[in-house]
Amino acid sequence: MSSENKPSANLEPNWGSWKIHRGPDVPVGMDDWLLDRGSLTSRLVKASGGAFRVRVVHQGWGRPLYSESQLLRTRRAETALVREVELLGHGVPWVFARTLIPASSLRGGARRLANLGEKPLGAVLFSDPSMRRGPIQVARLQPRHPLFAAATSHLEQKPAELWGRRTLFYLAGKPLLVNEIFLPEIPLLVKEPKQ
Repeated sequence: MSSENKPSANLEPNWGSWKIHRGPDVPVGMDDWLLDRGSLTSRLVKASGGAFRVRVVHQGWGRPLYSESQLLRTRRAETALVREVELLGHGVPWVFARTLIPASSLRGGARRLANLGEKPLGAVLFSDPSMRRGPIQVARLQPRHPLFAAATSHLEQKPAELWGRRTLFYLAGKPLLVNEIFLPEIPLLVKEPKQ
């Protein structure tokens, strides 16, 4: 079936490698956030001087977007646990994160992912020795995209576009998908402290 016959696919950003998206349209400093393979949680804690917290926007069972189900290799009608949170620095939303965890991934020790509350997912993932991270996909999000609408629902004045990334993680060999959408207030020129 071609993408023209998939209306939901047409409403999604063009996810792909950094090679596809790099260029003058990417805000200065954004590439540093998009390409960092370390824990985003740890980086945000440092960038905020410890004034970091997670605010849960929504958590419940739902259907993945078309490209999300493709990446997770789930059937289109299959539901997943959808967790949407804002990652705040100094009380200001810096990142909107949408995580999808198929029911088949919530077995064994991974069941704890269903009960994170305001605990950052990154703290769990990056402390688990079984965690494996797949390639980072990057996209420019525009107002017609559902992820853009979800990420900016709290903003009175919407930006013309946002940048985001998504990564397939594996915990004990089971997949979960993490979308991270960088909001307008994210500090773009944060200098990491020297160690």
